[in-house]
Amino acid sequence: MTTALQRGRQLTQNLNPDLEEVLRDRYDDLLPDFAESLIEWAYGRHYARPGLDLKTRQLCTIAALTVLGGQTGPQLKVNIEHTLATGAERGEILEAIWQMAVYGGLPAAINGLNAAREVFDAQDGISATQA
Repeated sequence: MTTALQRGRQLTQNLNPDLEEVLRDRYDDLLPDFAESLIEWAYGRHYARPGLDLKTRQLCTIAALTVLGGQTGPQLKVNIEHTLATGAERGEILEAIWQMAVYGGLPAAINGLNAAREVFDAQDGISATQA
């Protein structure tokens, strides 16, 4: 039987193979086992659930983070990267963000679009000074 931690680690291997290590290095000194807990709970118990495919779950995550606003910018960027890793097209991500203008307002949608632009530009090798 696969544990939630194993499911979470398997899932993040496809989305972001370094995620657990990055989280461990950044937060485990403050809160021991933070990285493992996040991988187990968020990815192994939520993202790995049946009922929605991973791409849809990731698009939902982008929508939620967009509506929450500017304070979620770093998490939004990570999840845009994860959503691309599921096979989502950039246009799908942009439409999910734009749809949130109805619910979170134009400032939230604009912040989301700015986050998407940063991720896309980084993937395309465009520096902030070129954009």
